[in-house]
Amino acid sequence: MPELPEVETVVRGLREPLVGRRILAMWQDWRRSIHSPAPDEFAARVAGQVVRRLGRRGKYILIQLDHDTLAVHLKMTGRLYVAATDARHVADRWVHVRFDLDAGWQLRFSDARKFGRVYLTDDVAALLGHLGPEPLGDKFTIAGFCEGLRGRRLSIKARLLQQEFVAGVGNIYADEALFRAGIHPARPARSLTDDEAARLHDALRRALQKGIEHEGASINWYRKPDGGKGNSQHHFFVYGRPEQPCRTCGAPINKIRLAQRGTHFCPVCQPSSPEAQRAQRKM
Repeated sequence: MPELPEVETVVRGLREPLVGRRILAMWQDWRRSIHSPAPDEFAARVAGQVVRRLGRRGKYILIQLDHDTLAVHLKMTGRLYVAATDARHVADRWVHVRFDLDAGWQLRFSDARKFGRVYLTDDVAALLGHLGPEPLGDKFTIAGFCEGLRGRRLSIKARLLQQEFVAGVGNIYADEALFRAGIHPARPARSLTDDEAARLHDALRRALQKGIEHEGASINWYRKPDGGKGNSQHHFFVYGRPEQPCRTCGAPINKIRLAQRGTHFCPVCQPSSPEAQRAQRKM
């Protein structure tokens, strides 16, 4: 599933072709792709509105219109791209929602697995108010991060995946951040010291920033709006590298099942207990 770096890359790639365009009509052939309102009301409300700006909140793409916000969650296989009305693309075979734009353009939402969702709302806070702070924003403080770990019995990996704790982080960048911080993914969240939490806070920011710098990870379905691939997958320390040597110590990368996700880590660089971690740092 696309995470913060992938969604941010999509937003940046859509700004130039979308901002200033007027939506003329909406078409859909899969009712469940339209979360709310009902398709007929959606089509009537969106027609005639102009795209004013694009942004992101967590894993949601936010397209600000004159009176409403068009929100899109890509889920597993969603792709959002602008194309000329008569242009044909490989992803068109899975287009289930389409917006006709002025000047002969279309905004197409392709989604092979049909898990993605499109929303039209005049109250973004009501839709996304459950999300935690943006990890690259000013509200993502070390103090708040530490407080959110206290008393939590679940693993630190599982805690990072909870969107109400921190928005936009998923399986890939949780693994990468935990490696950068030298913290084993199975450790209980509450076991982290304040120093370890501060280190993870910084590592999470760095992992996400690198992901954006490399325009996301094209491991499965994710593509940029222009159809190109991101390059993050070529720079991972642990994710997607089971049994390959750690780039830091050379030990084989391990893969386990944790928080219902395949989880990658280095058993040497990410000791399984605070005591082992402290001993390693003294070596």
